[in-house]
Amino acid sequence: MATITLGTDATTTLTALAFDAANLAADMATIQQAIKDDVNVSHPTWPGAFGFNGLLHVPNRGVLKVLPGDYIGVDAKGWPILVSAYSIAAASDWTHS
Repeated sequence: MATITLGTDATTTLTALAFDAANLAADMATIQQAIKDDVNVSHPTWPGAFGFNGLLHVPNRGVLKVLPGDYIGVDAKGWPILVSAYSIAAASDWTHS
């Protein structure tokens, strides 16, 4: 098996947020409510998936520490994607509004 390339079908398919202390509760809630359980066949929202403490609970996988300036995106199926502040700033591969 070899590595492959991966990308989205369009530049606007992820709902995202740049994490920092000034995030509004409504914006945090939008991300929190978008994260779904990928194993449960009804795909419910994953309780406590993301909050102001900077912990991103990846459903059925574990916890990631989100740092200021990191981006948290959620795809249309409810899967969270974490991109570091360094990657967003240093690479021309990412587009955000």
